[in-house]
Amino acid sequence: MSRPVKRSLTLRGHRTSVSLEDEFWSAFREIAAQEGRALNDLAAEIDEARGTKCGLASAIRLFVLRRLSGR
Repeated sequence: MSRPVKRSLTLRGHRTSVSLEDEFWSAFREIAAQEGRALNDLAAEIDEARGTKCGLASAIRLFVLRRLSGR
């Protein structure tokens, strides 16, 4: 696995940075494209659902893993 790469996202008009490994960024983009959604919109949905016990990067990783495992 690669080292995390920081990229900027805009969630509901607010800029934030998220660090994910390239493999997770690629899978996250692919899922968004398959759903016909903008990456920022999908990230905002994940952000809203994650609660306060989980960081956004971890929430995105878990989202990707769940999608790839068919859950």
